[in-house]
Parts: sequence; C-alpha cells; structure tokens
Amino acid sequence: MSRRVLITAGASGVGRAMGAAFDTAGWEVWVTDVDRGALDTVPSHWAAHEADVTDEAAMAAVFHGVRAAGGLDALCANAGIAGPTAAVEDVGIEAWRACLSVNLEGAFLATKYAAPLMKSAGHGAITFTSSTAGQYGYPNRAPYAAAKWGVIGLMKTVAMELGGHGIRANAICPGAVEGPRMEGVLQREAEAKGMTRDAVYAGYASGTALGRFVEAGEVADLAVFLASDAARMISGQVISVDGFTINPDPKP
Repeated sequence: MSRRVLITAGASGVGRAMGAAFDTAGWEVWVTDVDRGALDTVPSHWAAHEADVTDEAAMAAVFHGVRAAGGLDALCANAGIAGPTAAVEDVGIEAWRACLSVNLEGAFLATKYAAPLMKSAGHGAITFTSSTAGQYGYPNRAPYAAAKWGVIGLMKTVAMELGGHGIRANAICPGAVEGPRMEGVLQREAEAKGMTRDAVYAGYASGTALGRFVEAGEVADLAVFLASDAARMISGQVISVDGFTINPDPKP
C-alpha cells in the first residue's frame, strides 16, 4: 500500500518539484493550489484540489477528503508568497498581513487538519517550507522574514506537541530558488536599489559558499528524505538547502 502525501501550493515551483519527487519515490500525491490553470497541468494521477491555504473551510474540506481516502502519512506545508520588497517604513499593513497570512497562517491551518489524521494513524511527517530569511532575516523583506521565522517557531512547537504520537516535524530553509517567484524579487529589488537584475542575481549567488542559486528539485529531494523511514529519528530540525549562506546581504 502506497503512502500518501499532501503538498500545499503543489502545482508549480518547489511544490510541483516535491510532488514529482514523491511520485517517483512511489507515494500517492495530493496537491492543493489557488492556481486552477497550474492544477490542470499536474499529472492526471495526482489528486489536485483548488484551495486557498488561508481559507479554513476550504482546507477542512480537503483534509476531509484525505481522511475518506484512508488518511495521511506526510504533509508538506509549502504554500507561500514573496510579499513586498520595500523598506520597512514603506510596507503597507495589508501587504504585511497578506504575506503572514499565506506563509504562516496557511502552514498553521494545514497542520491543524493534518494532525488528527496522523494521530489516529500513530505516525506522520510534517515538513514546513521556511527560508534562509527565517534564519538570518533579509533587508527590504520584513514581512517575508517575519513569517518564515514564525514558521520555524510553529515547527518546533508541533514537533514537541506531536512527537509522542509518532509524528515528526522539520523545516526546510531554501536559499534563493531559481524560478518565477525569485525572478519577481530580483526585478523589484533591482528597481528599489537602482541596479540591474543581473547584478542583484550575482549578489545573491555570491552570498553562498557554492556560488549559485538552488534548483527546486534539490529542495524536493530533502522533503522526500524527511518523510521517509530513513529520517525516522529526525524531528524539530531546521535544515538549509542554500549552498551555505555566508553573507545574507551581499553587496555586488
């Protein structure tokens, strides 16, 4: 009998890569996303559900379906948005709230509804997508950094609460990941600093020991490992996939 994983924001980017990696490893893949068009492109054998992670009723309905299908072995609380790129005094309160809502409240709601399913099974693995911004902070990204620090606090607490039920929780902290979301950040940061996009890109890359951006599949590989039996004694951990950030605010 195959194991079942649910990945929020699983129709594109890192979430899509996670789905592909779990699929390759033989897992039954469920994904949620707000992008109907992206959901329509996922493999037909995945269970794809249009749902906003900030909508509690929608998330409850998805997890009701998971329960009916036989339960849940792993959750990847992956949904997130980049939020504004601006000095803290220029961040509007609505942009701040939206960023925390998706990144932090979305992770909370997914965990809230996954926990009872995993408790009843006596096992489970919850993997949160945080960020190196949740370890170091990032200038001009106050809402995102605050949310991702919060995700780590949530993960640590969940690991403590649920460990006695055989449930593990960990957080992955990707660095700058190649893809459309980071491309938007690069463009906005370039405009804010009066620099070219390529100069900002080079600055992010040079801030790591390995000197490059992260590929989505490299994050996905760790997610599969953390959900596997090989990681059965790994819980409460914050693990970076970033090429070793040596300067979180490089100046190109």
